[in-house]
Amino acid sequence: MFNRRKFLGSSLLGIAGSIIGKKTIASPIHNGVTGKPIVISTWDFGKPANAEAWKVLSTGGRALDAVEAGVKIPEADPNIQTVGYGGLPDRDGHVTLDACIMDENGGCGSVMCLEHIVHPISVARMVMEKTPHVVLVGEGALQFALANGFKKENLLTPKSEKDWKEWLKSSKYEPVINIENKLANISTSTAVMPGSEFNHDTIGMVALDAKGNLSGACTTSGLAFKMHGRVGDSPIIGAGLFVDNEVGAATSTGVGEEVIRIVGSHLVVELLRQGMSPEDACKKAVERIVNRNPEKAKTLQVGFLALKKNGEFGAYAIQKGFSYAVKNGEQEKMYDARSLF
Repeated sequence: MFNRRKFLGSSLLGIAGSIIGKKTIASPIHNGVTGKPIVISTWDFGKPANAEAWKVLSTGGRALDAVEAGVKIPEADPNIQTVGYGGLPDRDGHVTLDACIMDENGGCGSVMCLEHIVHPISVARMVMEKTPHVVLVGEGALQFALANGFKKENLLTPKSEKDWKEWLKSSKYEPVINIENKLANISTSTAVMPGSEFNHDTIGMVALDAKGNLSGACTTSGLAFKMHGRVGDSPIIGAGLFVDNEVGAATSTGVGEEVIRIVGSHLVVELLRQGMSPEDACKKAVERIVNRNPEKAKTLQVGFLALKKNGEFGAYAIQKGFSYAVKNGEQEKMYDARSLF
């Protein structure tokens, strides 16, 4: 399985190959809207997540219910060390989770730096539906979750705790500029970066239901061994996820700081509004990042995924290696996104 550290540092380490057995297809179209649901999501673990979402979509259910159900699969899987339960901790040993969700009516909810809750996506949905707010963070988000029936649990599994302690042997506990990128670009052969084998990162999912309505969800445990309190793009509406039911939906993966700087997912949706195809819109957003600092862009990765109101979908990334999963009534498969490099 293609891993997060290799993904983020693929250019620097000379890793530039697509996953064997997948076929690159530009801007596929799922014909029609009404009665033709579809769900797409990031990475290989998006395939089982899509399968769960499809249980909702295939029976005429709401896209919002589908994306929540779908991303809960990787959230609860301790073998996925970048999402939910079993996620790698920050430098202080805390597993902090970020998630956001958005529905067809423009409703949205988000939680950041949430500890002890297996399904932050469900807390985010509750923020959207039960409060006048959009975002709850840290201790306040935890208090809200516990007050609404969520169970407090230890999210640090023995495996992730072991990897964290191994990392601490050679790490320096001090602020370092661009520490996330520097960690991400360390070779798998070094002792400094145990965990370089860990798979992927954020799961972002967007879906179109049988009624032609869109929704999306995004959830992650963030960068491994990050500074305590660090938040990336994943739980930020407009950065890691954006849905406009008149136009389309988009989500992102990769170095969150770069996505935040261009409000990436919102940008992709606005480009869809201008008539671009999903792949072209994602490519334009990628180019926006690269053009800001071409040299820096060669050492990092960002990928975008988009779904148009008519069922057309596509993706694009800075580097090769970004895969995404698609599920509808005609297909269930993985695609490799095109890339600039």
